[in-house]
Amino acid sequence: MSDATTPSGGNPGFDDMARDIAEVPAVEVIVTVAVNLMSAAAVKLGLTEEGEEHKDLDEARKLVHALAGLLDASTTEISTFHASPLRDGLKSLQLAFREASLVPDEPGRGPGEKYTGPVYG
Repeated sequence: MSDATTPSGGNPGFDDMARDIAEVPAVEVIVTVAVNLMSAAAVKLGLTEEGEEHKDLDEARKLVHALAGLLDASTTEISTFHASPLRDGLKSLQLAFREASLVPDEPGRGPGEKYTGPVYG
């Protein structure tokens, strides 16, 4: 690897990214991460056009659980304006997970329900 591609070599791309991220408010970073988790979970739940091709409930469980943890931890940091649609999306993913499961988890034991409480249809 050349000096031009390492952070210690003064890679302008790395420096630009660091400056760019420094200008982004924390709320935007949290919301962006949450949306990415939601999108990835939807794909793993088979909710996209490709459907069954990418369906993987084990992976979906991890993503939904991580999303619930992020939203639980950041509730006091992001406004209701941002949090409400994210919580609605999370609940929709939790319900989709329950419907996709051959043997659904008991209420309160599904992905992320440790943070959200039981989710009912």
